[in-house]
Amino acid sequence: MRMAKEDVAVKLEIPGAVIRQQVDFGDATGLGKISVEYFTLSAGVDTTPLFQGLEGDLCQCPHWGFVLSGELTTTDKNGTQESVNSNDLFYWPPGHNVKVISDAEIVMFSPQHEHSQVINHMIKKVKS
Repeated sequence: MRMAKEDVAVKLEIPGAVIRQQVDFGDATGLGKISVEYFTLSAGVDTTPLFQGLEGDLCQCPHWGFVLSGELTTTDKNGTQESVNSNDLFYWPPGHNVKVISDAEIVMFSPQHEHSQVINHMIKKVKS
């Protein structure tokens, strides 16, 4: 799920402030501690080989985030693709790969335990 800022409903607008809210933007029930990640990614980066060996060869961790700049495309287990661009909010459910279309910077919030396992898996893949 991705959302452009303009697609998030304005709940309150007063001089000097606009408050937008999107409810039901993913579910964090039972996920425990959350970590935040700041990624700087170059065009052409593809997580597919880094996720090989994980369940379904996909990242099984959900992420909520914001694209500061650039463009990325996710592919889910069914082959469905979705692109996110600068200033988009996003939710990536478990079961995805990511390809960087243009140099990007993103901020993500993820279940700490699950995403640490994925990051450690990627570290091992790079070292082997």
